[in-house]
Amino acid sequence: MQELIQQVQERAGVSAEQAAQAIEAVKDFVKSKLPPMLAGNVDTWFSGLANTPKQDKDDDFLA
Repeated sequence: MQELIQQVQERAGVSAEQAAQAIEAVKDFVKSKLPPMLAGNVDTWFSGLANTPKQDKDDDFLA
């Protein structure tokens, strides 16, 4: 999660606190658009960000 906060901070030119708040807002927005049975997966995914190794940009499956 720290890596995501850092990327948002650098790209948007905001503080770490502002970046964390922005990420939280995005997470809440995504959860609000999903059925309740899937919304919990968003929390799991975001919490998993803190435990995953850094990937190369070439490995980005969402590109």
